Formats: sequence, structure tokens, C-alpha cells
Amino acid sequence: MNWKESYKAAIFETDKTKILERIADAEIALAMRARELFQASGDNTNERQALDASMSALHTLRIFVASSPQNRALPLRADAAKAA
Repeated sequence: MNWKESYKAAIFETDKTKILERIADAEIALAMRARELFQASGDNTNERQALDASMSALHTLRIFVASSPQNRALPLRADAAKAA
């Protein structure tokens, strides 16, 4: 699954038991793609901007999910979510 598919899976996930896992998976996919672009030559400005915007949206979604009353004990960091 590429980063765009992972991102969409996280954004559109409706199952509260899976949302943090989807967010963590998407964050990892975005970070991996950002690393690839860092090492790549050429003008990747548009995709880099899309990655930045997507990572920001995932961060906001993670905070929103974690702040809902039934999820107060959920981890905020991607690595903590993956360890759970």
C-alpha cells in the first residue's frame, strides 16, 4: 500500500478500535516516502508539500481521537500505538 492509500485508510476509518493503528501505519508510510524523496533527485516539491499536509492532518486526527472521552488513555505517539 502506498502512502496515499495508507493516508486515506486512516482518514476514512470509522472503526474506533482500528483508527490509531491506521494513523500509525499512515505516519510510517509518509515518513518512508519522505525519506525516499529526500534521497531522490528532481523536483518533488508538490509531493513533499502533500506529505507535509498529510502528516499535519494525521497529527490533528490523532489528537482529536485521543481527546474523545472514551479514548483518554490511548497513546498519542505513533510508536506507542504500534507497540500496543
